[in-house]
Amino acid sequence: MRLGELAFLCSALAATVAADVTVLEEIVAKVNGDIITRSELERTKTLLREELTRRGVKGPELNTELEEREKTLLSERIDHLLVVQKGKELNINVDPEVTKQIAELQKKVDIVDPDKFAAFVKEQGGMTLEDWKQELRNNMLFQRVIRQEVGSRVNIPRADLRKYYEANQKDFMREDRIFLRQIVISTEGKDAAGIAAAEKKAKDLVARARKGERFAELARDNSDDAATAANMGEVPPYKRDELRKDLADLVWDQPRGTVTEPIKLPNGYLILRVEEQHKAGLASFEEVESEITEKLYMDVFQPKIREYLTQLRQESFLEIKPGYSDTAAAPGKDTTWSDPLQLRPETVTREEVALQPPRRKRLLWMVPMPGTETASVSSSK
Repeated sequence: MRLGELAFLCSALAATVAADVTVLEEIVAKVNGDIITRSELERTKTLLREELTRRGVKGPELNTELEEREKTLLSERIDHLLVVQKGKELNINVDPEVTKQIAELQKKVDIVDPDKFAAFVKEQGGMTLEDWKQELRNNMLFQRVIRQEVGSRVNIPRADLRKYYEANQKDFMREDRIFLRQIVISTEGKDAAGIAAAEKKAKDLVARARKGERFAELARDNSDDAATAANMGEVPPYKRDELRKDLADLVWDQPRGTVTEPIKLPNGYLILRVEEQHKAGLASFEEVESEITEKLYMDVFQPKIREYLTQLRQESFLEIKPGYSDTAAAPGKDTTWSDPLQLRPETVTREEVALQPPRRKRLLWMVPMPGTETASVSSSK
C-alpha cells in the first residue's frame, strides 16, 4: 500500500471515530497536576441548591442567589484545589482527624456495620464512601493549611482592641443575661432499673465534665434532647426571670465553667454548665476582649486568605477553558487554555532531510571507561 493511500485511510478512520464520539466529561480547568470537570461544578451547584432550600430560600430569591453563587463556583473550586495541593506538599496529615470524625458520625447515627454505613453515606450525600472520605479529608486539609499558613500569622495588637472598644461602647451595653449549655438524660418510659441507670449516667457525665472533658462534646454525644445536642448543648440566653427559680438559684452569679449536679425533672435529669454571664450596663474591656479579638481577627483574616490564594495562583500552572471564568484570577496571570489535540508535530520535507549534514555517533565500544587513560574515538557512518 502506498503512503498516500495509507494517509487517506487514516484520515477517513479518524473522521469516522470522531463522528461517533460522545463526550462523557469536559475538563474546564487544569490546576497543576489536577483537573476540574464540568460534572464537579454541576454537582456543587446541586448541593448549593439543596443547602439554600434547607435554609428556606425559594422561588425567585432562590434562583437569584443561585445565579450569583454560580459565578464563583469555579474560582472557589480552584481555591480549594490549590490549598489541598499545598497541604500535600507540606506533608500535613489529617488522617487521625478523619478517622475520629467518621467514628463520631457512626456513633451519632448508630450505624457500625461498614456496608450499612456506606449505604447511609450514599443515600445522604449521593457519593460513595471512599469519595466522601476523600472529600472530608480534603476539607480538613484545607482548613489546616489556612490556619497554619495564614491564621497563625495574623496578630492584632492589644492597643487596637482597646481602641475599637472605646470607639464602639454602644455595642457592648449588656442586659442581665446568662448563657448555658445543657445535657438531658431522659427517663421517659423507663422502669425503676432504667431510671437508676439514667441517674448513674448523668452523675458520670458530671464527673467527666468536671475533670476537664469538653461539655459541648459530651452534650453532642450523650444528650437525649436532639435539638440542643445537635447544637453542642447550647441553649438561648436567659434573663433571670425567664428561668425557673430553682434553676436560676443554682446557676446565677456562678463562675464560668460551673457544672451543676444532675437536676431531677419529671421525665429525666438535667445538667447545666455556665458558659458566660452578662451584667446589665457597659461590659468591661476585659469581658469583651475576646469578642473584639474575634471580630477584628476576621476583618484582617479574610483579606489575608485572599492574598494567600492569589499567591498560590501566581505560583501555579493554571489553564481555564474558554467559556469559563476564574472570578478570583491573579492579576497578570496567563491562564490561556491550550488544547493538546490542536498541537501539531514539527514536520520537515524529504529534501530538507537530504540537505542536513551527516550525524556522527560514537561507538559504544570505543567510549573510554571512567578512570582509564584511553582517548575517546569517534567514527562516522
